[in-house]
Amino acid sequence: MERHRSKGGEHDNPVYDSNLDGPPIYEDTDFGDHRTVRPSVVSAFGHDTLDRVPNIDFYRNAGSVSGHRAVRPSLQELHNVFQKNGAISVPDTVEDDGEGSDGTPSDDLESAIPTDNGKGPLKFGWIKGVLVRCMLNIWGVMLFIRLSWIFGQAGWGLGIVVIALSCVVTTITGLSMSAICTNGVVRGGGAYYMISRSLGPEFGGSIGLIFAFANAVAVAMYVVGFAETVVELLKDNAVLMVDEINDIRIIGVITVVLLLGISVAGMEWEAKAQIVLLVILLAAIVNVFVGTFIPATKIKNSQGIFNYEYSIFEENFTPAFQNGETFFTVFAIFFPAATGILAGANISGDLRDPQGAIPKGTLLAILITGVTYVAVALCVSATVVRHATGNVTDIIPLNINCNGSSAFAACVLGYNFSSCAVEECKFGSINTNQVMTMVSGFGPLIIAGTFSATLSSALASLVSAPKVFQALCKDNIYKILHFFAKGHGKNNEPIRGYVLTFIISVAFILIGDLNIIAPIISNFFLASYALINFSCFHASYAKSPGWRPGYKFYNMWLSLLGALLCCVVMFVINWWAALLTYAIEILLYIYVTVKKPDVNWGSSTQAVTFVSAVSNALSLSGVEDHVKNFRPQILALTGAARARPALLDLAHCLSKNYGLCLSCEVFVGPRSEVLEEMNAGMEKNQLWIRKTKRKAFYAAVACERFRDGTESLLQASGLGRMKPNILLIGFQRNWRTAGTEAVQSYVGVLHDAFDFEYGTLVLRMSQGLDMSHIVEAEEDMLKAAMEQQALDKDMLSNGGKAKGMFRKSRKSSQQVLTTRVSVCGPPTPQVAKMNEKLLEASARFQKKQPKGTIDVWWLFDDGGLTLLLPYILTTRKKWKDSKLRIFIAGQPGRCEQDKQEMKSLLEKFRINCTDINVIDNIHVQPSADSFKKLEDMIEPFCLHEGSKDTAQAEAMRKEQPWKITDEELSTFEEKTNLQVRLNEVLQENSKSANLIIVSMPIARKESVSDFLYMAWLDILTKDLPPTLLIRGNHKSVLTFYS
Repeated sequence: MERHRSKGGEHDNPVYDSNLDGPPIYEDTDFGDHRTVRPSVVSAFGHDTLDRVPNIDFYRNAGSVSGHRAVRPSLQELHNVFQKNGAISVPDTVEDDGEGSDGTPSDDLESAIPTDNGKGPLKFGWIKGVLVRCMLNIWGVMLFIRLSWIFGQAGWGLGIVVIALSCVVTTITGLSMSAICTNGVVRGGGAYYMISRSLGPEFGGSIGLIFAFANAVAVAMYVVGFAETVVELLKDNAVLMVDEINDIRIIGVITVVLLLGISVAGMEWEAKAQIVLLVILLAAIVNVFVGTFIPATKIKNSQGIFNYEYSIFEENFTPAFQNGETFFTVFAIFFPAATGILAGANISGDLRDPQGAIPKGTLLAILITGVTYVAVALCVSATVVRHATGNVTDIIPLNINCNGSSAFAACVLGYNFSSCAVEECKFGSINTNQVMTMVSGFGPLIIAGTFSATLSSALASLVSAPKVFQALCKDNIYKILHFFAKGHGKNNEPIRGYVLTFIISVAFILIGDLNIIAPIISNFFLASYALINFSCFHASYAKSPGWRPGYKFYNMWLSLLGALLCCVVMFVINWWAALLTYAIEILLYIYVTVKKPDVNWGSSTQAVTFVSAVSNALSLSGVEDHVKNFRPQILALTGAARARPALLDLAHCLSKNYGLCLSCEVFVGPRSEVLEEMNAGMEKNQLWIRKTKRKAFYAAVACERFRDGTESLLQASGLGRMKPNILLIGFQRNWRTAGTEAVQSYVGVLHDAFDFEYGTLVLRMSQGLDMSHIVEAEEDMLKAAMEQQALDKDMLSNGGKAKGMFRKSRKSSQQVLTTRVSVCGPPTPQVAKMNEKLLEASARFQKKQPKGTIDVWWLFDDGGLTLLLPYILTTRKKWKDSKLRIFIAGQPGRCEQDKQEMKSLLEKFRINCTDINVIDNIHVQPSADSFKKLEDMIEPFCLHEGSKDTAQAEAMRKEQPWKITDEELSTFEEKTNLQVRLNEVLQENSKSANLIIVSMPIARKESVSDFLYMAWLDILTKDLPPTLLIRGNHKSVLTFYS
């Protein structure tokens, strides 16, 4: 069988060549030494086969770093190959453009070409890349300056609870992050990448921006902390340059410039600097432990510092909150010290194995730093009292009874610090921030440790902010920021991002006071932690088959608890900063949602939406339909979505967001010919519907006959209770010239709709509905213009000489262009005018309707659908200026009674109308001129067997069974006259209506011929404004019961 291709060929597999002859041939194609090419699987199965064995290269992203990806044969090629009787040449790789959907370079870590050591981008292992960075970021100035104060206020009992609670939050977050980052390849972007790929661009885009900003401001916060320490030293030695605030600014700016130089020099230099800072920090921590074992001098004793004493340890167990401090305020001060667990994840793009490095390095860093905080705090709690005078003369004899003393431990050790209860003292764990310096063996090393802690945190934030920001900009969620996506050098360094981070940090350093900004930064980080935990919970809850994390030590409910804890901690730290964080995040979320970035990352949000839809559909299927909950669910036979926009717009107006709307197309012809075209058009049509903001689904079937395809749609469309109950079809204007088969098929569709108990709607517009010829002409012209543009561009770039594909097809390309232009060139004035009217009519229901009426001719009771649908239209914004007018048939002499009965019925249905008209002369005979129009219309289709003898008449019936017989005309004379008369009445009363709705006549099967029925519909709606024929399925859709 010959293989038929679609017109566009958009979905042709690039590895398939159907123009060759002979048996299947498998060609080896070498695309480089970096991967093994396996052209066939003879060795595996013992014979040639087009099938391929499983291989990782088939699962790479389309835009890979290497520029090549393996492509398996399509199902169509495997299914149809031997019907072609041709050779198949299948390369193992195909060329990619190396770009993503947005035109930006697309990274695919799995398919990156292995690089030689020393020549490719620098990649870090889990120790240098994650563990070291996280420890340096978590070990902040809090360790040396505020930890002793926290344990002095809270006591070491509650102090351990403070550290433990902080570690619980960070550990749960670490477990959630471990699960997420082991569920596939992790690229650059850290927290942003994980959240965006899990929860989608809305959450990822909002948190990514504030997280990058928080890191940039954190640089300023850490640098100001460093500058303040330096200024304190300058102040002690009386060598201030200007004054305190300006010295902080000067030192801070100089420090940021130096840190920027290290960062821009490359990740290798930054990593070396981090190692140096780590060594200094470790030496400072060890120095604290060593100092606790060195015998304390009398001066140190007077300052409240002793060696290990049980009495001090026991006294420091209970809390002693002062100056309005509480457990929560102390916790709020300490918790920022625990943040920093994302330092390794933020450079995920620079890690050799992010999936293994991030879980191992982050969790181990949390454990080491947590143990260190507790150990240092306990050592201080066992050696330093809360209050001390610093006066060496405050000594008391050792044999004095110390019971009841406010400074019991000091009293036991021979010192009288009871005066601190009534006056402020300068020494002790609560009163000074220099406890660590005094306890340590070598004080200057603690200062160096403080410098190291602040500079390492600043350096980590200075690297993290541009990396996260670059990943965000690459995804093009905020198009205005795409400028910052560009990277430089072998490591793709975000130089532009570094400059922006530098500017932001300098701006906040110049402010000099970060007491207000600091809690906002902490809340920004906590918001990121909360979303990481929620991402893990959400992905687990969705139970998507794609959620298969390699890290198994997580629990979805524990992740949810972690997310809630993060939210609680945000309010504990600073309630207004928490509200501000949420407000900013919500605004950014709304912005991204409205902009609808063209990305699809398979987020858990999509998975949960699907699960919810299935669950709701199943729940709905268990509930019987009720008349109060009836809503129109429309199957519209539009053909291609763009072919009959007026039909789709009317269906959309009726269903809007509250009911199902299907735009359906039947591809008529042999399945082998039309199947490819149908598959190629599915995504294109649905995309057009989505872009034009019509709330509808596109569905298509391929069938030998139009009626069979429509029958399939009528029977199989929908799911459970979510299935169509109304068929909407356009009126077949060309029925007199379309041929017998086409008319029988069209009328057959109407009969099928009645058989399947569908409400049936037929729309007629005088200008017509089908504008597929205009759409095709536009597409042809666009293709021709694009082809010519590409040809001209190629010619110019090669000095007038074409190359590649255009060299082979230059002549045919020009011929196609000429042909298309000639075919789609300026039409005749008459055709142009018709097309202009058709285009105007096609947008009729898309725009706001002018002031006018919707005239409802409710002639037959069909369950109320003829009344309900126009009422629904009046509730739509576009139709709000159109008022309902009701027309009913009445008996002569009782018009007023019929009007009152209808008015009462409408009141019970709670449907307002401006006027009720009773037409009592519908039964009269139509005029001769009107009837002449009908006779001329059906003349070619009448059999005229009445003038023949019986045998001849019978032979004529058998030869042309589809024609209208004289007997049929006689039998249905009254019904035929009624349609002609109705048109006259409609002309008289509704000529100026925005829309006319008329009860649709029904043709009894095997009694009324197809051509007579089409004549009824035609004469009924002839020369009128847009007219909608409606026939419900005679089941009530209206009720006046509550």
